Amino acid sequence: MEETQSLLRRSSDGARLLPAAAKMNGTTLGKIRAYWLGSVVCMGGFLFGYDSGIAGGVLTMASFQSDYRYGGADKTHTNSLSVGLQQLGGFLACFLAWPLTDKLGRKKSLMISSFIFCIGALIQTINTHSLAAFYVARVVAGLGLGAATVAVPMFNSEMMPKEMRGQVGSFFQWFYTFGIFVSYWVDYGVARGIASTNPSQWQIPIGIQLAPAAFLGLGMLTVPESTRWLTKKCRHDEAWRSLQWIRADDSQATADEMEEIRTGVMEEAMATEGFQVKELLERENFKRVFAAFAVFTAQQATGATAFAYFGPQYFNLIVGNGDQSLLLTAIFGAVKVVACGIFVLFFSERLSRRQVLIGGAAFMAACQITTAAVVKSYPASNGGGQYVPPSGIATIVLIYLFVIAYNFSWGPMPWPYVSEIFPARIREPGVAVGVASQWLFNFIFSLTTPYMISSLGWGTFLLWGIFDVVIAVLAFIFLKETRGLSLEAIAHQRFKAGNLPDDASVKNKGRFVEHHEG
Repeated sequence: MEETQSLLRRSSDGARLLPAAAKMNGTTLGKIRAYWLGSVVCMGGFLFGYDSGIAGGVLTMASFQSDYRYGGADKTHTNSLSVGLQQLGGFLACFLAWPLTDKLGRKKSLMISSFIFCIGALIQTINTHSLAAFYVARVVAGLGLGAATVAVPMFNSEMMPKEMRGQVGSFFQWFYTFGIFVSYWVDYGVARGIASTNPSQWQIPIGIQLAPAAFLGLGMLTVPESTRWLTKKCRHDEAWRSLQWIRADDSQATADEMEEIRTGVMEEAMATEGFQVKELLERENFKRVFAAFAVFTAQQATGATAFAYFGPQYFNLIVGNGDQSLLLTAIFGAVKVVACGIFVLFFSERLSRRQVLIGGAAFMAACQITTAAVVKSYPASNGGGQYVPPSGIATIVLIYLFVIAYNFSWGPMPWPYVSEIFPARIREPGVAVGVASQWLFNFIFSLTTPYMISSLGWGTFLLWGIFDVVIAVLAFIFLKETRGLSLEAIAHQRFKAGNLPDDASVKNKGRFVEHHEG
């Protein structure tokens, strides 16, 4: 502790002597380190996306069906279980990850998550000829992925400067779209280049997952532990070194930030000692927990994730059965990557979080409802073919506009938003509840979407459109703006809807979110 105070004092004295060029270099290096940390931890998003896209393609390969000995009558059942069980593993992992991240920290938790995922991916890659073994491996991989999705947003939000928090926090969704994009083309490549009698046709796509998983785990060796977690554990010297590294700076501004972090964490810890789960049900805390649950539930209810898993089936509703649906799905993946990249790089910290989510849901609703009307009025031919009528072209454009809107709003934004609305005391359980809802409804929609498409047809688009209307209205009523505020300032404020920060609560520095009413 004394060493830290000495370092802070020396930083204060040295700041006056640093030339402007040195400060600029420190700032540039700090940004590079922030981007590096965000890229390493968000490799978990790439894994999530790659697996989401690869599973559907592998399950359609004749080589996989032959090796695991199931026929056409069992396809729907096998597809639903293979995708859904991994989501179930991810859901369960969210509650296991909460105490893990609190006890071991963000860094070690991600290393463990990577290792668990690798075990699951390795078992999936081995040709066991047993669907039961494949299902178990899917659950194991889901446990690793689910734990990573809890740790990643916390690690990002706790290490980023507030000016970069939205941008780097959105890396998770951007990397997710990269993963989906790569998976589509890997599936396409092995399907075209490897004989359907060769098991490597399906083993290669699944085995490739081991590379980014290893990068995630080993990449943790290149970054420090979370500054805020170290402060929470009273490891102040390590916390100061961690902040110095990520900012590449030891000036007075960094010392002041360290002091703000320490004050915030210490005052929250003193407010009530000995966290109990029932604290999450107290008024201010519950509003934040419920917001996290609702935001991630809404992300799944937009219909975009269902498109990621079952893109070819959706495009069959528009252009009929045939190879064109595969090409349209691949283009769909490319549109996702470009749209999300443009948002993350140029707009994520320039636009209001709240207004982006409201506007995105409203635009997606318009696209989905219009698509439903066109598909109902001009149904696609069952035979497919090379000719796509004007109505089909119009609906394809609408779907691409839909996914652009999603990747400008509900795709990337929930990750930084949910990670920043909680005070340090309840951040682990709060983020865990939010991410758990993401996995839960991912599981529900991955199981039900194939049946929705076969039974509802064009009504599937209408259902997603209605969901998007509801999401836009509820976002307008309940969501709070957080852009440009430090985590400590957000924790000081009462959680209520609005575009502007609650200046009164920001000024009241000595008051934190109440843990007990009355």
